[in-house]
Amino acid sequence: MDTIGEFLTRIRNAGMAKHEKVDIPSSNTRVGIAKILLDNGYIRSFKVAKDGKQGVMRVYLRYDEAGKHSITAIDRLSRPGRRLYVKSKEVPQVRNGYGIAILSTNKGIVDGSTAATQNLGGELLCQVW
Repeated sequence: MDTIGEFLTRIRNAGMAKHEKVDIPSSNTRVGIAKILLDNGYIRSFKVAKDGKQGVMRVYLRYDEAGKHSITAIDRLSRPGRRLYVKSKEVPQVRNGYGIAILSTNKGIVDGSTAATQNLGGELLCQVW
């Protein structure tokens, strides 16, 4: 099962349905992706609630004044059947800088600009614009 793909799909579907929030099972990778989305202004906030099992992450979505979701597209690039790795010099620029790429590196989950400035390569998880 592709847990990152499920996380991105839940956010995409909740945004299209104009939901205020979406509940997702929590993991360290999902929390890292949510932090990057929060830092770049694609979501309002998120909370992780501990329960007896895995924990639940509640993501609060962001909309503009017209009611349009702030995430136009969110695409999974590396999949379990086809992993996609990039070197530090090959980190893609999404939509000429209007979007972000999210990578899993040995320093944790980072966005594309941070990976380029810190000279980090890794698995290219997704791109958002």
